[in-house]
Formats: sequence, structure tokens, C-alpha cells
Amino acid sequence: MEERILTIDIIDNFGKNLELQEKSTATIEKYIRDVKALFIYTHGEVITKETVIAYKNHLREKYAVRSVNSMLASINSLFAFLNWFDLRVKSLKMQQQVFCSEEKELTRAEYKQLCQSAKQKKNRRLNLIIQTICATSIRVSELKYITVEAVKCGEAIVSCKAKTRSVFIVKELKQKLLRYAAEQGIKSGMIFVTKSGKAVNRTNIWREMKALCKDANVNPQKVFPHNLRHLFARTFYGIEKDIAKLADILGHSSINTTRIYIISTGTEHRKRMENMHLII
Repeated sequence: MEERILTIDIIDNFGKNLELQEKSTATIEKYIRDVKALFIYTHGEVITKETVIAYKNHLREKYAVRSVNSMLASINSLFAFLNWFDLRVKSLKMQQQVFCSEEKELTRAEYKQLCQSAKQKKNRRLNLIIQTICATSIRVSELKYITVEAVKCGEAIVSCKAKTRSVFIVKELKQKLLRYAAEQGIKSGMIFVTKSGKAVNRTNIWREMKALCKDANVNPQKVFPHNLRHLFARTFYGIEKDIAKLADILGHSSINTTRIYIISTGTEHRKRMENMHLII
């Protein structure tokens, strides 16, 4: 049997294969990041099933179950690409959450505080990015589809993970975005760009959002772009109660993924149980 040793060339070829599969840029970056972590862990040594199981246990000690399973999925995909099928490992079993931690879910009030903080810091671009993600439910990697042309017609066509969906832009947001674009001299193309005209970087957005936390008096653990999608999801579901429609809007293939977005907090769950009045 050939010795299984992970190399940079193998990782590069794996990345090219993901591109041929038409995976999104964000997905490819995530897979490569996870595989490189395994590469660092193995130190150029021969990889055996025992090595992978040990690495799985290593991840379990450092990360949440959902994060570990996501990393294992990336590694298993690499092993399938290399025909190293015997090295693949099972994901961790996870009980379905009944409610989420209040320390992790962003509230509407906190969302407003973040926007106000960005406004006070005169960071108009960040203020509008936060509002755009929260009001449209797009991923931070999909901000490039918010163009002058899309905003003018009130609809952006977003492509992600080999799927295309329409994202509506409400009237008030449309006005704000067009005003901002005009003031920045942006007549066409992407609205959220750097000084050099490139699409804004997700890492920079994440860092800028974290910088708002102290003045906004919001727990930094709650503040990251994807949590704005969760706030959109909970708000939409609270009004419509249509999880299938919400899954379409968010671009989810499975309703089970959407369920994660609309889990209520422990306080809300407790309140509902109290309202059942089952103690005689």
C-alpha cells in the first residue's frame, strides 16, 4: 500500500478539483483551510486511520461539535479525491438543539446599536453593509452581487454553491444604497468596494464589526456577519411562520439547515413552557 503523506502539491490539486466541481470561492477557501490544518498537524508524517482518529479527538477538544463535523467533512472530501477512502472518519453525533444560547444570538436592539456605533464612527460603508446583510439575508461573500444595476431594479441575482436565487432589496435600503453610490462616484458595478475598486474582504468586515462592540455595548461573541442572517431569519419566521419559504430566501438546500437559524433562546423557550400551565 502506498504511503499516504499530505503535501502542498496535493492540497493545490485538491483546490483545482473543487474549482472544477464549481464550488463557491468561500467553500473552496474553507475546505483548503481545513485541509491545511491537517497538513500542519501531521508534520509530513505518514497518515493512517489512527492518525485521523487522533486528529478528530484533537479537534473535539478545541471546537464545538458542529465546527468539528464541518472540518471532518472537508478532510473526508480530500480523502475521497485521493481515493484514500479507508481514512475517512465518521462525524460526531449531535443532538438537535431545542434552544440556542442567548450569549450567541444578536437581538434587534443590539443590531440597531451596532448600526448607530458605525454611524458615530462615520463608517458609512460598514453601516450600510450591516443593514444590507440583515435586510436581504445575503451572505457576506455575496455582497459583490449588490451592484448599482441590481439596486436600481430592486433585485439582485445571487449565485452561490451552484445555485442561483433572487434577492429583493426593499425601497428604503434601495434609496440609501443609491445615495451612497452617487456620493462615492460609483456609477455601475459593485457598491461595496475598497479604495482600489476591489470587493470588500470578509476578514476586514469581520474586524470592523468587532471594533464596534465596545461603543455599541454588545458582546463581541455575538458580532459577526453571519449572525445578521440569523436575525433576518428569526424576524421573517416570526412574521410569516413559513420555514420552506425562508429556506428558499436564505438559499438553503435543506430545511434542517434553516431550522438552526430560527431556534429560540432559552428565555423564550422557558416562557413558552411556563405558558403551557401543565402543573395542577
